[in-house]
Amino acid sequence: MVRTPLTPWERERGERFGALLREARGERSMVEVAAAAGVSAETLRKIETGRAPTPAFFTIAALAFALDLSLDELAAACALTDDAQALSA
Repeated sequence: MVRTPLTPWERERGERFGALLREARGERSMVEVAAAAGVSAETLRKIETGRAPTPAFFTIAALAFALDLSLDELAAACALTDDAQALSA
């Protein structure tokens, strides 16, 4: 399967999402949060660093639950802004 390259906006959105997760994780270890979400610490590390900018919905939902974040908060933080729309055009 060949994956289409990510747009600059998709990469930036992934970085924003990762930063939000790191901030929400606070002092908790990556291993602790990953275990609570049922994902590997490597998966969480890739998401937090933007190397996996398009995680599966159920991964996002599990991380949101483990970090006590609402999916609405996550969606709002990663929404397409006017600047991002210009990048994706």
